[in-house]
Amino acid sequence: MSNPPIEIETGPNPTATVLVMHGLGADGNDFVPIAQELDLSAVGPVRFVFPNAPVIPVTINGGYRMPAWYDILGTDLARREDEAGLRNSQMAIEALIAHEKARGIPAGRIVVAGFSQGCAMAFMTGLRHPERLAGIVGLSGYLPLADTTAAERSPANQATPIFQAHGQRDGVIQLPRAIQSRDALRALGYEVEWHEYPMEHSVCMEEIGDLNTFLLRVLG
Repeated sequence: MSNPPIEIETGPNPTATVLVMHGLGADGNDFVPIAQELDLSAVGPVRFVFPNAPVIPVTINGGYRMPAWYDILGTDLARREDEAGLRNSQMAIEALIAHEKARGIPAGRIVVAGFSQGCAMAFMTGLRHPERLAGIVGLSGYLPLADTTAAERSPANQATPIFQAHGQRDGVIQLPRAIQSRDALRALGYEVEWHEYPMEHSVCMEEIGDLNTFLLRVLG
């Protein structure tokens, strides 16, 4: 990763971690204000970790270099995926999870979350992680490498709760793409808590409230 993660702790000696991956072209600062809207005081001190994606050329944007977890090769997100980029970022996120465990946070107290490209990385990493996580959160994104998920997923996270949310007017990642991902996850037996909102490719206050409720449940 190009820069160290941003970290925010809601109190001393955190007992849980929420790892939040930003979207294409953004950075770790992007979701700091949203995390500050959450009230997780009922579960004790929480550490939020906001990693920064590497800066790479993005094909769909004419090769312009920007923060991205993986390259976007074209508009068909399902058929033309940057598998190498996805797997490289998965390893980087796994290293962050390992760092949290080394700091005393067990896997069962770690939530992996992300928006757009970050959502893809949360699904990519969370479903394959060898220890059970507390939860997986996917906002305004999709399931990457869907065809390999069944073979590569870890049994440890088969019962891990998944929160998936999407905007009904999303013009970047169309709602049917997200629904397809939801249905693919449910077909594999995952518990997916699905939400959709009358918004664009963004986050709304109702969504933050629903996410707050989910996090209190899985970390409680």
